[in-house]
This record gives sequence, C-alpha cells and structure tokens, in this order.
Amino acid sequence: MKSNIPKEPRTVESTYARISFITPLQLAGKVGNRFLEKAFSPFPSPISGENMVKIREIAVVGLGYIGLPTAIMFANSGLNVTGYDVRDEVVESINSGKAHIIEPDINELLKKALKSGNLRATSDPAGIRDKDAYIICVQTPLKEDRTPDLSYLESAVRTVAKVMSSGSLVIIESTVPPMTTVKMAKLIENLTGLKAGKDFYMVHAPERVMPGRIFKELVYNSRILGGINDESAELAEELYRSFVKGQIFKTSSTVSEVVKLMENTFRDVNIALANEFAFLAHQYGINVFEAIELANTHPRVRIHTPSIGVGGHCLPKDPHLLLWPSKEDFGIINLAREINDSMPLFTKDLLLSALRQLNVPLEDAVVTVLGLAYKGDSDDTRNSPALAFIEAIRDDVGEVRTYDPYVGGTHGDIEDALSGADAVVIATDHSAFNSLDWERLGKRMRTRILVDGRHVVKTPPRGFLFKGIGRGEY
Repeated sequence: MKSNIPKEPRTVESTYARISFITPLQLAGKVGNRFLEKAFSPFPSPISGENMVKIREIAVVGLGYIGLPTAIMFANSGLNVTGYDVRDEVVESINSGKAHIIEPDINELLKKALKSGNLRATSDPAGIRDKDAYIICVQTPLKEDRTPDLSYLESAVRTVAKVMSSGSLVIIESTVPPMTTVKMAKLIENLTGLKAGKDFYMVHAPERVMPGRIFKELVYNSRILGGINDESAELAEELYRSFVKGQIFKTSSTVSEVVKLMENTFRDVNIALANEFAFLAHQYGINVFEAIELANTHPRVRIHTPSIGVGGHCLPKDPHLLLWPSKEDFGIINLAREINDSMPLFTKDLLLSALRQLNVPLEDAVVTVLGLAYKGDSDDTRNSPALAFIEAIRDDVGEVRTYDPYVGGTHGDIEDALSGADAVVIATDHSAFNSLDWERLGKRMRTRILVDGRHVVKTPPRGFLFKGIGRGEY
C-alpha cells in the first residue's frame, strides 16, 4: 500500500521530533493527526506557551546517587535549588558540605554550590513550596515477587502535590514502568484539582549516567525528555539546557520510559550471552576473555564482559519494569535475568570445587571476599552480586570475611582479612585490587586458593590454585 507520509530527510533528530504523538495507525496514514494527538495523550496541548513559566527556582526531591549530583549541577549553573530528602542525617551532611555518597569531585562541587548560595537541603516539605520545577529522583525497587515498588515515587509525588502551584513543571528522573508518568500526572490532578498539560507540566527525563563518571556524563550525554504534551517537553528542554551540552531528544513520556528500560534490558541480555560464553569456555578449556577480545575485532560485534553477576539499581531491575505492564511473557528477557542471577551460584561452585580439590573441610573453611560494591571504585551495594554470593556460601563454609576499601566489611585491613584464610574471592573490580602483591598476601593465608569473579587477575600468581569465571584453561 502506498504510504501517505510525506518524504523528508530522515535524521535522528527529526525522527525523535516526530515521535511525540506518533502511532502505527498514523504511520499507515489511516487516521488524522488531530484525532491521534488527542487519543495518544490524555492531556491537553495548549496552542501557545503563554502559561509556561520561566524556571528560576527548582526543588530536587530525593538526594541520593542521582538526585544530589543533579541538584549540584543545576545550582552551579545559576539556578536556585532546594534539595529535599526525608533523611535528616543526609540533609545535615549536605548542608555541612560533605556528600554522603562517593563520586569523583562531588565534595568540591557541593561546596561550590553551597558557597554560591544557590543550593540548600531540607527535610521540611514547606521548604520546597511554590517552586517553578520539581525533579523527582527516588528509588523504584522491586518487591520480593519482582514486581515494582512505586511507593517511594508515589510518596514523593504526593509531597510535591501538596506544595506545588499552578504553572509548575514536574519531572520524574526515576526509572519507572511504562505509562507511570501519565498515572502520576493523573494522581496530581486528583490531589490538586489542577489540569495536567494546562495548569502544570509533566515529563519523564531518565538519568543515563554511570557511577564514577556522573558529573561528566550529566553534561555530555544525550538526554531523552518525554512530556505528557509538547509544551511539557519544551519546558524541560529549556531547564536542562542550563548545563547539558549533549543532544536533547523530545518525545512522549511513555516512549521515554520504554527507551530507558530498553537500554538496560539490551545490556542485561548481552551480559547474559557473555556469561553463557563463559560457561562454554569452562567446557572447552579456553580463556573466554581472550576469545571475546578477538571476536570484538569484528566491526559488527561487541560482546559484553562475563562476571560474578549483574548489580546496581538499573540492570537487575529494569527488565522486570519493562515487562510488568505487558500482557504476555517474553522468553529471552526473562531467561537473561535468570542467567545473570545465577552467576553468584556459579562462582560458589568454583569456590567449593577448589576447596574440595585441596581437601579443605568445608565446615572449617575461611573464605575472604574482596569487594562488596556492585561496581569498581564505588560504595554502591544495591543489588550487588557480592552480597548474593556471600549469602549463597554462608551456610557451606566455616567463616566468611569481607573487605572493601569503599564500603568497609568485617575487616578494615586486607592483610588482616586474609590472615589464616583458605580462599580469597574477588567479587568487585576495585582498581586497588589490580596491583595486589599476591606473593606477600599468600604468605598470610592458610591455603592458597584464588577465585576471580571479575577478571582482575590476568596472570594467576604462583603457588595459588586459581579459578576464574570464564577461565576454562585452569
């Protein structure tokens, strides 16, 4: 069938610009644009932006790993920022100039923002009354049954609804299931009597940063701004342009929600494939990392890295959020989650086989786990596979010790943690673990077993029984 779509140059920018109110029916040219716009968005789209406010004062709700750096960036860009968090100790720490999270340059940038007078933190909702914009950065974890727990988000939205005024822009940066932003807009309508898209504006603006590079990536990464109507996205673009130098793409809130979840689901599925390659490497007696490096020389291949597991606040959760509102099961996404969740157990098998190989009684074995964070050079333990591994071996061995230079652990010194140990397991790829003197540390151990869950050790040290994920040659 001949398409009725006018031909025009197809670029990334033009594609995203068209996404705002686009459906398969519209692409097929079967119905009119006016009907589709009304059907796609439950909120009005004013013809002019005369009701839209100039954003000068903002509130950032939730001052965690994303909220605090975001607040700092806006404040150092000249906006008046009030950070809100329900934790009094967090508020007190921030106002004293000390960040409660670890991130390069964060304390210097925090002190700069405080000194300018553009940033303050509060735990009193009255302190964020009548702001031009509200940016919500709260956690959206999974419940035990792996369904999303949106109670933190709903609580934040209810707090904002009590203090916002007509004309406010409400932005959700939290990762959420599809259609959540529209539902939260309806909640604000019910609580305030204001009309979404007319009396207030609402956007989903997912964060796309990596711990350890947050401030750089906040500035230079591209951003997706999904509005409940066009005016909402345009207002958000004006706000984020205060410091964002990367491209900004505007779309609908539901597309934005799905984009964020697709990005992390893609990574999760590809990590699962890499982990299956690691399983095969053990069967074939090869080094999977050598094989991956060579395979990745192909111009259209980019295999991810196998490891002890997938952690953090995104990858273990987002595939579940993506599928939650759907009406059917999707095999590859769920299977990938099962594979990645199984990696701490695979690491456990490597450990126990090594202990048995050297005739170490499991009930007497002392195991030291190096690293508790889910990611190297971070203090973030959310969904860390290191914690899952520790839980998996706790009842199988005599004693489990832990050491992490960022998080802490049962021991504050690595030598003490290894003294008299039978096995050491690397569970986090902290850079400090790259240059350990294994000959010296091995002398403090009772039995020299080294299990590498993060491919930190490229050449196994002499005198150790070495096991590593994907290191099938040992």
